[in-house]
Amino acid sequence: MSMNNLQDLYLDQLQDLYSACDQSRPVTAEMARIATDPELKAALEAGAQGIERGKGVLAELCQRHSVAPDGEHCKGMEGLVAEARKHALEADIADDDTRDAAIITQYQRLTHYAIAGYGCVAAFAKRLGHQDDAAALAECLENTRGGDIHMSRIAEGGVNKAAAQA
Repeated sequence: MSMNNLQDLYLDQLQDLYSACDQSRPVTAEMARIATDPELKAALEAGAQGIERGKGVLAELCQRHSVAPDGEHCKGMEGLVAEARKHALEADIADDDTRDAAIITQYQRLTHYAIAGYGCVAAFAKRLGHQDDAAALAECLENTRGGDIHMSRIAEGGVNKAAAQA
């Protein structure tokens, strides 16, 4: 897609973020399956569901603007997913609490990428006068931020302490 204006950039970034969600949801679900802390496991499961809801919003917005949601492949998220696999899912970590801390680290990296993406597309939508889009994207952004804050609380509330005692 040739980008000649903010509208073109907006559509490109919606597609890129859709790809990011498409790639991050499965690895989030995998991390949920191996997490041992019950609160972490539940938060990751909720995170995977939230990513799927965001993906649905992005697909709807793309369709509203007559572009295919899967028109881009997000290389940034591809790298973050590879890192999550390497450092949380496939790493040789003997202690469950330390693995849980590694999972939180990797999940938050995925989440911070999504926060940046949602923030940008929400700002673009607002500037372009797409008020309904902007509202939907702002809700996705706030939900993603809320998940990140919850994950920090889990880490600070016990997972990191338990891992430090391993």
